[in-house]
Amino acid sequence: MTKILEIIGFVLVAIMTLGFVGVFEPYGIKNGTSELFWGCAGGTLMIIIYRKMKRKQEEQKEN
Repeated sequence: MTKILEIIGFVLVAIMTLGFVGVFEPYGIKNGTSELFWGCAGGTLMIIIYRKMKRKQEEQKEN
């Protein structure tokens, strides 16, 4: 599960970076901080928070 989340996170960061520099501009998506950028940033942040919560739960189970 964690490997899948890492891969999804890397894909979201890659799309976010490409959208920020304007690679998707010919397809009608404006560059900079567009909806695509914020959507990918939000998804990546949710993955980070989820993994942190899971790690905390595992640490509490060990103690």
